[in-house]
Amino acid sequence: MALGLAVVSVYGLCGPAAVGRATRDRVIPLDALTLGVGADGRVQPVHDVADLVPGSRVLAGTPATADALRAERAWSAAGTVPSVPELAGSTLVSDALLDLRTLGLGTGVPVAGWPPPWRHVWPRDSALAAAALARTGHPADAEAVLTFLQRVQPPSGVFAARYAPDASGVPDDRGDQLDGTGWALWALAVVADAGPAEERAALVQRYRGLLDRSTTAAQAAVDDGRRLPPAGPDYWERPERRPTLATAALLRAGLEAAGRLYALAGDDPAADAAGAAAGRLAATVSARFADDGFPRHPGGPASSVDLGVVFLLPPFAAHPDPDAVAAYRSAPRAMLRPAGGLAPGGSWRDDGISWTTSTSSYALAAASVGDRDTAVAWLRWLDDHRTAAGSLPEKVLADGRPAAVAPLAWASAAVVLSAVALEG
Repeated sequence: MALGLAVVSVYGLCGPAAVGRATRDRVIPLDALTLGVGADGRVQPVHDVADLVPGSRVLAGTPATADALRAERAWSAAGTVPSVPELAGSTLVSDALLDLRTLGLGTGVPVAGWPPPWRHVWPRDSALAAAALARTGHPADAEAVLTFLQRVQPPSGVFAARYAPDASGVPDDRGDQLDGTGWALWALAVVADAGPAEERAALVQRYRGLLDRSTTAAQAAVDDGRRLPPAGPDYWERPERRPTLATAALLRAGLEAAGRLYALAGDDPAADAAGAAAGRLAATVSARFADDGFPRHPGGPASSVDLGVVFLLPPFAAHPDPDAVAAYRSAPRAMLRPAGGLAPGGSWRDDGISWTTSTSSYALAAASVGDRDTAVAWLRWLDDHRTAAGSLPEKVLADGRPAAVAPLAWASAAVVLSAVALEG
């Protein structure tokens, strides 16, 4: 059965009766409907759609409304909004782009979300944002992200979990997250590929420090692809005692990207070394995960498959393992939640909550492997579960209500990239 049909049929099993099944379903409030640009260009939460100029992220009735609206429209006109025919009449993609812009106002780079605990720059969220901005004709905004990452990256090449948006340092003791190295390399390659061919080599040279440090760190972490990376937190943001599929997949993606970047820079030995390490790591990941259905940890049950499997597919890996494609197709059965979206993994807690980060990433993978019906199905689900102002929330409750933070950079960027892949 095609995954698109499977999604529809499983949705049918998750109606109101399923929603009422569990007293353990969590209820989390929605922090805001979206963000708006107010007086003096300040960004602030919006709790009433009537406060916005329709079709914008600009607050109505302030002394700055006219100027802010002109600036927003000029930004939009400078780029493109990818069109998905199946979503005709929806503002899902255009709103996601506006939210990415607004999340970067006042900080210089898009933060993950606006409430204080989220108002930081995670390498993974910012990498997706940079890719989305580059692919929609906003190269300066995309390069601002790369400049930030190059500035905050330590000599070791291993990023902390997150950074203060003014690049002043690390806001807490979450420690390092090795997947950020892979994310940074992947984003750099996407931004380079999105620009004019004659300018790509110069762009790579501008970020040669980011490229060199990240590649060295990735190669060392996996012994040039001969072993899995050490245990450490990934997008689950939890301590780990065993390697995770997601970190391994993203380092593979990063090394593959590094090979292309060094080739653009004319450094053939470095390109060959990075490409060879990526190939060896792909084989190592397959040997350690494939027989068990690509679980979260080596040797884990197939039911613990998680979002990490999509990082083994395009647009992250150019040549996906057929076993990984098969695991991606079956994984939603383990990850599905009552409202019809996905949890971060099959072994994630059963609290009834769908995550738009997981669901939008699945849409992106489906769009990138040519599984159009499935990609559109996930995008329609996301479209149906936005806030009243059109922003994507972080979470969707079991009864379908948006919850937690809105807007969210990761989900917004993944939606935009999905649309780019479907349009292209």
